[in-house]
This record gives sequence, C-alpha cells and structure tokens, in this order.
Amino acid sequence: MNRTLLLILCDFLLLTLLALTRWETAEPERPVEQTAGPVEADEGAVTAADDVVELMQLSFEDQQAEQAAMEADMAAQLEARAVELAERERALQELEAARNALQAERATLSADLAETQRTAAELRQRAESAAGEAAASRARVEQLQRDLEAKENEAAQTAAQAAQLAEEKAAAEAQVQQLNVAVAVAEQEKTLLRETAQTFREQAEKEREERIKVQETTTQLAQGVGALAERSEAITQEIRENRPINANILFSDFLLNRVPAQFNAARINVFGNELTRNAVARTILVRDGEAIYAIMHVEDTPFNFEEPASQWARVFVTLAKDGVRAAAPALHFINRDPRIVAIPVEASQATALGVKIYDMTIVPFRFPEAVLISKGGEGYGEVPFKLESDLPGYVRMDNRLIRRLAGDYSPSRGDLVLSKTGELLGVMVTSDLCAMVDEISAAGTIRTGDTSGQNLEGLLERMEALAESRDR
Repeated sequence: MNRTLLLILCDFLLLTLLALTRWETAEPERPVEQTAGPVEADEGAVTAADDVVELMQLSFEDQQAEQAAMEADMAAQLEARAVELAERERALQELEAARNALQAERATLSADLAETQRTAAELRQRAESAAGEAAASRARVEQLQRDLEAKENEAAQTAAQAAQLAEEKAAAEAQVQQLNVAVAVAEQEKTLLRETAQTFREQAEKEREERIKVQETTTQLAQGVGALAERSEAITQEIRENRPINANILFSDFLLNRVPAQFNAARINVFGNELTRNAVARTILVRDGEAIYAIMHVEDTPFNFEEPASQWARVFVTLAKDGVRAAAPALHFINRDPRIVAIPVEASQATALGVKIYDMTIVPFRFPEAVLISKGGEGYGEVPFKLESDLPGYVRMDNRLIRRLAGDYSPSRGDLVLSKTGELLGVMVTSDLCAMVDEISAAGTIRTGDTSGQNLEGLLERMEALAESRDR
C-alpha cells in the first residue's frame, strides 16, 4: 500500500478515535494491585498503542518532509517571483522612460508642426498678396494698353482729317489759281465785265480767308499730332519701366556681358619669401554718372577681412574679354560698405571690351523680389527682400531654412543683385544682407602696380573696422 495513503488512513482513524471517545465519562486510571506472584511481561509483544504511536511518528515525519519540500518549493517560487517582479519593474521603468521620451519627441514634433503650419500660412498669405498685386499690375498694364490703343486710333483719325484738309487745301489753291486767271481776264475786259470782276474779287477774298483758316487748323492739328506722339512715347516708356523682365532673360544677358577681372598680388612673408596670390572675378560694368566701374565683393579679390592685414608689395588688375585686355589704375573700397570693391574703367576701355554697361536702379523697391547671380554665373534665382529699418542703404534677403529645405535659390555672400527691370540693385555683403549701390565714392583706394610705398596694411585694417561698424 502507498505510504501516503496509509498515513491518511491512520490520521483518519486517529481523528475518528479522538472524536468518538467520551472524555467526560472516562474514568481515571486506577492503580493495579500487585498480585502475589510477579507477572512476567512478554518482551516481544507489540501493543496497539505502540503501532498508533509509530504511525503517528511516521505521519509526522512525512508531514515535516512534505512541509520542508513545500517550503523549499515556495521559497524557490518566491525567489522566481521576486526575480520576475524585478524584471517587470525594470521593464516598467524602461517603458516609462520610453514613454517620457516619446512625449518629449511628440511635444517637439508638435512645436515643429505648429511652426511649419504658421510658416506655410505666412507663405500662403504672401502668395495671395503677390497674386493680388500681380493681378492689379496686369489690370493697370491692360488699361494703359487700352489707353494707348485709343490714343493711336485718335492719332490715326487726326492724321486722316489732316490728309483730308490737305486735299481740301490743294483744291482751294487750285480754285484760287482759277480765280486769279479769271481776275486777269476780268481786268482785260474790265469795261464789259467790271461788275463780274468785282464779284470774283469778293469771292477770292473769302476763299483767301478760308485758306488762312484752313492753314491755321492744319497747324493746330500738326501740333496736336506731335503732342500725342510724345504722350504715346511716354506711355510706352512707363509701361516698359513697370514691366518686370524674366529672370532667365536677365541671366542670359549677364552671361553675354560679364567681364573677367584678373588680380595678381605679391607680398613678402615672415620667412622672407615672396608669396603671390591670384584671383578672378566675373562681374559687370556699372555706370555712376559719367564714370564706369567693375563691381564685386572683396572676397573675389586677393584681399579679405577674415585674415590679418598684410603689407602687399605689388598689385595688378586686368579686365579681359574676347582678346581685349584693359589694365585698371586702381581699386576702391566704397563708402556704402567697404566689402564692395569698385574698379574704375575708362570709357574707351569699356567700348573696346564691347559689353553692356548696367545702370544703377533709381526705384529699387518697385518689385518685392530681386534676381541674384552667384559666383560670376554659376547660379541664379529670384529672392524676396524687404527694407532694413535699422540699416539704411541695406535690404534683407529671404534666406530662411524652409526655403533651403524646399530647394529654392539661397543667396550667398558676393552675389550680384539685379532689379526686375535689369538694373544693378547691390551686392550681397553677407548671406542675407544686400548693400544697395546707388552711388560710388571711395572710402579707401589701392593704386595698382608697385604698392610698397602705400600703407596697405593700415588701409585694410581701417576698411575691416569700417565694415564691422556697418553691421551694427
């Protein structure tokens, strides 16, 4: 029989005996009187009480073993449970950290999304405003064209009337000639035809007065036709000035008229060796009154304001195009911003180079956008700009990150800035700031050739300090 089942049965029997025993009626054990003769106990006999005790002891030992096993199993389960709880706690902490990171990232993305939406709204508003202005401009141009057509029709009618009057004048002159002949005949026959001659003279006088009136009318009509022609030419010029030129046309025109300016400079370094520096700037010629200049950024020359100023021994500047070479006598750092360099060019040299001479814009803010040409023709694009209230003479170009991310043209330092009418607006002195060039006056000058007698180091230091003051 299975020991466990036997223990269960023994426990059940013991509990049954204990339950069925009437302890209240049980008599106390009386001492057994000793008999006369000793009674010898059977040493080998096993009583029922001994069996019960042995069974109870075995049951107790098995229960202790089972309890120890259960306690060991429970300890192992508790330890595994503790490890599992610790693992769950660590996983919960990692999840909490990940949740916090996701919340932070969600907040950042929400802020970025809000900023992007705001920027998109601004762009939409600007696009709508630009579309409205373009529609208004088109309407004004169409009205001007209609007015011009009406004036041309009126001029044609006036010309037709003048032609008709000329024909009438010729007819009148022919009639006058006939009348003169008749007068001559009347004079010969004055005796017989005196009254008829007098009548003819009166008619001739009237015709003469009418001819004078016709001549006066013809003169007035001719003056009106001349004034109308002048007015039509003025209207045509106004339409031309208010009509923007396509950026592709402006860039193509720049490529045809750009002039390479070649620089060669030399100085002695700290080791006593001669150091030469060459540079080429592809730029345009601009007109300031009667003077002509080639204009560029200082970084397109051998000089720049980001390295310590040096004393240069010689400097040569040559403009060359299609085999024609013109040596420049000097280069100027202009007053508006010394980061812009102007090279004077003689009128005969400009004619020999055979390129277009650009004018400086008179009305720079007629259009809200300008055409930028970078690095002598490597790229171009249309960029919006606005006035800079705390920096007179400068405009701020739209160089926001969203434009660069969208793949739009991004301005850079040294770009030439043209108005939409094809005139020079200025030069980019930083990546977003354009110095307008409306006149050229020198803040400092370097005479080309042997420059050992000029204090170029001091000049460059002053120009650098002046450029820094312009940005404040």
